[in-house]
Amino acid sequence: MEQDNRNYNYEDDYEYENSADKSLKGYKIVIVLLVIILAGVSGLYFMQTKQLKADFAIERDTLTYQLSTIRNDFENLKTTNDTITYNLNVERNRADSLIQQLQKERSISRATIRKYQKEVGTLRSIMKDYVRQIDSLNTLNQKLISENVSYRKQITATTQRAEKAEEKADEMALKIRQGSVIRARDIKLLMLNNNDKEVTRSSRAARLRVDMVLSANDIANPGLRNVYVRITAPDGYIMATEESKTFEYQGDALIYSAVREVDYQNNDLSVGIYYNGSGITGGEYLVEVYVDGHLAGELKTLLR
Repeated sequence: MEQDNRNYNYEDDYEYENSADKSLKGYKIVIVLLVIILAGVSGLYFMQTKQLKADFAIERDTLTYQLSTIRNDFENLKTTNDTITYNLNVERNRADSLIQQLQKERSISRATIRKYQKEVGTLRSIMKDYVRQIDSLNTLNQKLISENVSYRKQITATTQRAEKAEEKADEMALKIRQGSVIRARDIKLLMLNNNDKEVTRSSRAARLRVDMVLSANDIANPGLRNVYVRITAPDGYIMATEESKTFEYQGDALIYSAVREVDYQNNDLSVGIYYNGSGITGGEYLVEVYVDGHLAGELKTLLR
């Protein structure tokens, strides 16, 4: 009897252990299945997220291209109407601003895409409206141009006659201006000693005198005027005194060596102008005479 009980207990234990092993294996299988399912779901989510980002990137590039095209269309629209031109610039700047905002978007949702698509649609509608307005204005302008062709031809002919008359008047005025320039001739550079006697050696000279004749000119305006003399020494520097200032010549301020006021009455006028400065040496000198803002004459001479 006891032997039977022992055999019975052994069989129960064996069955219990066998059942436990089966349960453990079942749990492992469930865990493995769950892991596989989780990995699959994660992979699917990752792939969907990646695809979604790619789709959004394509949408952003598409929207950027559309906005850039509209922006260029606004810029290419030309009209002489100031109000329309101003409004075109406003819409072009609006398109620029949307492009900049779109490029700064870090994450684009469907709602964001719809917002930009709506803006694109609005800008296209505005563009079409301005195209119609400009076409209408151009049509009107063409009609006005056609109606005024004859008047324009008359105005052109009159303008051409006026321009020719003006050209002739300008030519005449130029000739008068050129002809009214007072010229200086017979220019001489003399060396004087302390007694105002002419000397032939620079070592004996105390000052210089520039002699000239202002030629007669009936066209020039008579009256008082300044005659300026510039003496360039052999070293290339302008000879000047402490009293020397400047005069205007062709927009530049030139320093002068000496100046004298004369009363010119359209006849030949002999003039002598003194330079009382220092620095008189032997060598080649350049003498320039200026009257009324013009170079009236010049001389190159050698002093010993």
